Amino acid sequence: MKDEGIVELYWARSEDAIDETSKKYGNYCYSIAYHILGNGQDADESVNDTYLDAWNMIPPHRPSIFSTFLGKITRRISIDKWRSRTAEKRGGGEIALVLDELSECVPSNQDIAHEVEAEELARLIDSFVMSLPPMARRVFICRYWYLDPIADIAERFGFSQSKVKMILHRRRKELLEHLKRKGFLQ
Repeated sequence: MKDEGIVELYWARSEDAIDETSKKYGNYCYSIAYHILGNGQDADESVNDTYLDAWNMIPPHRPSIFSTFLGKITRRISIDKWRSRTAEKRGGGEIALVLDELSECVPSNQDIAHEVEAEELARLIDSFVMSLPPMARRVFICRYWYLDPIADIAERFGFSQSKVKMILHRRRKELLEHLKRKGFLQ
């Protein structure tokens, strides 16, 4: 079924919407959740929560790109679940590494005083990512959107792990300079 048809099922409040979403995007959402949480049971729970959030958000929201809409929901839910799960034990994991890597470029949420600044930061990062050469963009997105481990990225693109680390290091430096040039950072 096409995305538009699935969205129409949500608007009609048909329970088939969840079934069709699961058939088409279940593996995609599970992959996102699993990369963040590293646990199959937690990933399944996040995917189910994604379906519930989609049900509650459609209507009134009508997503233009349904896969991105679901990916954002899954990512948000999974990161929230990871934060609550690690609040006491502060364990390792890929998300901790990713957040640490980006900490030199992007200020923490506590430093961003207003929602307007957060939106401006998102716009600047989006423009930076879109300006990257296609291969570097894909590597950057795999790491910092999907939270893929370095080893997985290296395998996917046929690179050594050190090459992936170098690509990411250079792009983080470029992002930092981009944010400084645009006046977001000092």
